[in-house]
Amino acid sequence: MHIWLYIVLFVTCVSAGLVDDIVNAIKNAATCASCHALLVPLKGLAALGDTPFTASLTAVCTSFGLEPEDVCEGAIGQQGPIIAHDLRAISPLKQTSEKLCGSLLGLCQPPAVNKWTVSFPKAAPKSPKPFVRTGKAPFQVAHFSDIHIDRQYTVGTDASCNKPICCRNFTDHTGPIIEPAGPFGSPHCDTPATLVHSFLDQVSKDNIFSLFTGDVIEAAVWLTTQQEVIDDMRIFNSELQTMLGAPVYPTIGPENSPTNAFPRNTTQQGNSQWVFDTQADGWKAWIQDAGSDQVKHFSGSYSIIPPGTNLRIISINTVYWYKMNFWLYDSDILQADPNGILGFTIQQLQAAEDAGQRVWIVAHMQPGSGDTLWDQSNYFDQIVQRYKNTIAGQFYGHSHKDEFSIAYSDYGNRNKDTATSIAYIAPALTPRSGKPAFKLYDVDPDTYEVVDVRVFYTDYSDPSFQQNPQWELLYSARSTYGPAAGLQANETLSPSFWHRVTDAFAANDTLFQQYRTYTARVDPGSCDASCKANTICALRALRSENNCAVTQPGLNFKRRDVEGNFVEDEDDTCEGKGIGHIFTRLAGWMDEADPVSGFLHLLILT
Repeated sequence: MHIWLYIVLFVTCVSAGLVDDIVNAIKNAATCASCHALLVPLKGLAALGDTPFTASLTAVCTSFGLEPEDVCEGAIGQQGPIIAHDLRAISPLKQTSEKLCGSLLGLCQPPAVNKWTVSFPKAAPKSPKPFVRTGKAPFQVAHFSDIHIDRQYTVGTDASCNKPICCRNFTDHTGPIIEPAGPFGSPHCDTPATLVHSFLDQVSKDNIFSLFTGDVIEAAVWLTTQQEVIDDMRIFNSELQTMLGAPVYPTIGPENSPTNAFPRNTTQQGNSQWVFDTQADGWKAWIQDAGSDQVKHFSGSYSIIPPGTNLRIISINTVYWYKMNFWLYDSDILQADPNGILGFTIQQLQAAEDAGQRVWIVAHMQPGSGDTLWDQSNYFDQIVQRYKNTIAGQFYGHSHKDEFSIAYSDYGNRNKDTATSIAYIAPALTPRSGKPAFKLYDVDPDTYEVVDVRVFYTDYSDPSFQQNPQWELLYSARSTYGPAAGLQANETLSPSFWHRVTDAFAANDTLFQQYRTYTARVDPGSCDASCKANTICALRALRSENNCAVTQPGLNFKRRDVEGNFVEDEDDTCEGKGIGHIFTRLAGWMDEADPVSGFLHLLILT
């Protein structure tokens, strides 16, 4: 049925007063309280059913030109029913709605952490096992993330378009080609298969295994289907198996249809089991039968001991802590551990401690991110502090930036002595977020701590890129940051070392600006004293409540980046422009335009 017929149905069913309430609430949505007020009429609209709810928002999105019509219809059509389900299930005045307002409109700061003390099978040992370097040669591990492969990337199509990503044969494209898409990619587009193959050929050398921290699917989230996601995951798993000469230990990212939409096991609607089943089969060659079975039964999480090591890799699904997973807002009752991810982590860490193993924790989204719900980040940090002697490192993606983040035993006194754990965040392969890059770690075989981090990249601005991308060393962390942080010859890149690096950033602005350039792999722009302080704060915050990113009233339609600057659409970087992006644009449009006359014009068109 055409969208305008749905609007007629909506107008027939809903009183004129409710229409006015919704329009006026959107117009006045500028504070957290006004967002709560907006949810009241939206809840009334959701009560009429998914079709009136999604059709009405789609019509507004399309009529006001917030996005092209197909993007409006696809994004809202996929995720609108989830929002409607949430609104029917929760009170617009309680804490869950506050979190929903934060994720949809950025109008509410995260509420204070709900206190919950994590319980453990055993107390921490009074004399933990020491892990000491004996001088053995390091081994090498690759870490790559956020591939975002566009299997519909078409050479010669326009790399400059009005869609969230370009370089495709969009049926509504008109006019001449402004910027032809090259064979190996464009900064305005996701990753063509040719660039993926170039990367896999480069990264396959000398690694005993690789870590892949998720996100296979391209950012055309308004077009994805379950079958497309399954096909894309299977193809990439096959490419990894055939092109890499060593095992890969992956994580579940937001690849789903709709994107990010992982319902909790307490939710009666929606189903993501097909994602876990697909990856359980695709990863079996690396994680064996036991790991494959865990993926199926623990929502994508598993553990594995790579052959010949005393290292346990624990891969967990942190999308259940992601604020843009809208299934997380369908109950006013706190769920401290959605789908048992925290419990699985504790179980595996205890097994490792009992066996005298070191552990690497691997996941898509790092728990200190502004995208992580504060409750689950806090509870996870309790786990990190309990097993700090066992955990040798943490590895994540999601931000598309080359970053690190430090956990502390005392966040009120963050220094080199209270630093307890280090997380490495991998840059992205997609050219959409900067020059494609990946990390190589030199790892001590006694302690399983990282000895050096080397980052390799390919420069899409180089004239040779479209013929044969060249992957070159961007920098070595040991060489670049070691002298400034007083790194000793036999010292690993410990949490204490990385805190000393942040001290060096504070004292040496040239080194800090060099870090920013490496992080973004594009011109990072200016960064004043406040920006610098917020950047360092984020580096010292593997617990999200401490990362200094605070939403400010009046700047509510933008989001803070990792450096504390307000930027449009930060939430779109990883997963593309979904319904959250459209809601923020809708609110911004209503704030600047005359929404009542605009909405009346929309109704006249029906």
